[in-house]
Amino acid sequence: MNIFGWTKEALAASLREHQIPRFRADQIVRWMYQRGAVSLHAMDNLPKELRTRLAEIFSIERPAVISCLHSADGATIKLLYEFADGQTAETVLMRHAYGNSVCISTQAGCRMGCAFCASTLNGLQRNLTAGEIAAQVIGIADFLRAEGGHVDTIVVMGSGEPLENYDNVVAALRLLHEDYTIGLSYRGITLSTSGIVPGIERLAEEGIPISLSISLHAPTEELRSEIMPVNRMYPLADVLRAARFYAERTKRRVTYEYILIRDVNDGPREAEQLAKLLRGQLASVNLIPINPVAERSLFRPDKAAIRRFQKILAQRHITATLRREMGTDIQAACGQLRNRLMEAGL
Repeated sequence: MNIFGWTKEALAASLREHQIPRFRADQIVRWMYQRGAVSLHAMDNLPKELRTRLAEIFSIERPAVISCLHSADGATIKLLYEFADGQTAETVLMRHAYGNSVCISTQAGCRMGCAFCASTLNGLQRNLTAGEIAAQVIGIADFLRAEGGHVDTIVVMGSGEPLENYDNVVAALRLLHEDYTIGLSYRGITLSTSGIVPGIERLAEEGIPISLSISLHAPTEELRSEIMPVNRMYPLADVLRAARFYAERTKRRVTYEYILIRDVNDGPREAEQLAKLLRGQLASVNLIPINPVAERSLFRPDKAAIRRFQKILAQRHITATLRREMGTDIQAACGQLRNRLMEAGL
């Protein structure tokens, strides 16, 4: 049994079935999650006979890094992980002035069909397990530890819709919060969703104060349905209602992501509509000039159009920031590296 991704409690319960004391679970998980052990034989504070016995029952299997790209400025590293069945997912380390942030994937591919996103071009292959999600962060934590650093924040914004893999995602976040893994504060976690209303409502009741980010990308039902098919199932009005519920229940500000696409949603009219839509909400807007998706003939606006859009929101008292771009030279946008390798038949 592969135990990577198990909680200490789950491991202790399994050890008990084999008449192995509970305190061994604490030793094993710290080796596995904090000391980078990939073999039970490496755990030299366990008796040799016990290590041999454990290795007959359990294994520690972590995904392999099959591609690693470094940005020219040294601030961004993009990894492509391969899992046991050959599926792949991307993870990005971003070094900011305020600390190290990791962007993680929750699915191999995506079925949401958003027009502006490369993740969805080859559809959804499968959900990632809790262990596969956590492994993306643990692997980077191991790397940072070697140079005296650590993971400060994570953003669940990589490939996939996290709220369509709800149980595994929440289990991974709870695991990463534990002091025997990386002890990540819930307030250092941001989860991004395309607007899965039942998942937003469930997350509001989960009792973990993470930040919620909603991919809005259009100020009207018609335009959002055009570029985000999920809007046909969970209309914009319902998404906004769920977001208000999340903010009220958690007392956490909701961030709305808005990808700016030339001649699609970047005009003064759309800025006015967006300001009206969000008036009075405990919310802010994160403006993101699109990473061009050649397959969809979608391109970014010029700088003047971006500034104009942001200015209109500010004049309407809507807090709007422009996302700092990182890693564009290494295809750091969701799905780009994975799709490139799939197209090459790798």
